[in-house]
Amino acid sequence: MAQSGSNEAKSKVSTEVSTEVSGEAAGRADSGASGDLTCMAGDGVELAVRDHGGAGPAVLLLHGAGRTLADWERVAPLLAVRHRVLAMDLRGHGRSGEGAVPWTFEVAVGDVAAVLAACGVPEAVVVGHSMGGMVAARCLELLPDTPAAVNLDGHGMGRAEQYVGLDAAYVRERLGEVRKFAEEAGGRPFDAAALEGVLDYQAAMAAQLGIPGEFMVAGVRRSLARTADGRLFLRPGRRQAVQAQEAMAGIDLFALYRRVTRPLLIARALRPNPPVPGMPPWFEELMAAYVEGLRRDLGELARTQPQVTVAGVDGTHAMALERPAEVAELVAGFVAGVVGA
Repeated sequence: MAQSGSNEAKSKVSTEVSTEVSGEAAGRADSGASGDLTCMAGDGVELAVRDHGGAGPAVLLLHGAGRTLADWERVAPLLAVRHRVLAMDLRGHGRSGEGAVPWTFEVAVGDVAAVLAACGVPEAVVVGHSMGGMVAARCLELLPDTPAAVNLDGHGMGRAEQYVGLDAAYVRERLGEVRKFAEEAGGRPFDAAALEGVLDYQAAMAAQLGIPGEFMVAGVRRSLARTADGRLFLRPGRRQAVQAQEAMAGIDLFALYRRVTRPLLIARALRPNPPVPGMPPWFEELMAAYVEGLRRDLGELARTQPQVTVAGVDGTHAMALERPAEVAELVAGFVAGVVGA
């Protein structure tokens, strides 16, 4: 990654933030694309969509918690060679509205259905990363026209018994602390002067993972919003951030995987994530135990559930930005096998 490009991107955000951030939605932080459009959810919430074009079987791309459709900017053009490609900002994220109802997986699936209907592709394969992957898997249960789904490293924090070698009571206690940390961080306001530090962190992570810095910065820019007293925060706001954390803590993914009857591809990251600033020393041990449990349980799932395919991606959780060609090839091959190409 060229450092000069990262510095230019940070400078642009710093100078534009005062005019690009509104109190009603995320800051207009990226230049957008000719295919940007807005669809309406069933309750009237506006949902931001990016149409990447292409022809062939349709796919809809969903990002993770606290992220935006900008995370697909490296993968989408590769998929568009053989597919009609759409991406959307989940409710409460990026430039999509929030609405009055709590954030739940059922509401998110309803939003997916509204976007697919509005775009004329109700039969699209739903592909999600992280929390978006959980939404994609839930679509297989709730949307009869969804032929298949892809979950890219969307595992949440799992269940205590999945943490190999650790006492379940200890794990439950630690998971409570992790969730509290995540809930406190969600939608936390900060002064405009601190924005450069936020961008520095993104740039450092991008450099560590070999991701061009502008893609990480674009995600921050698209997430920026302003509080009523003029401070900044990254969407979703606190209310929906907490609700999303509760939804992820409450879903039993492996029970869901065993219930689905249509093809589901589950991919897991094969490389560990960089250390998370501010997390206690025991966090890395906890995650290592969970990774081992996921490897075990996904292997058993692949052996016993014919509708489920399990694969690995040679990257970290940020695989869509870090390994776009590998992710695109994996998704395209799966779609070709289940709906043709």
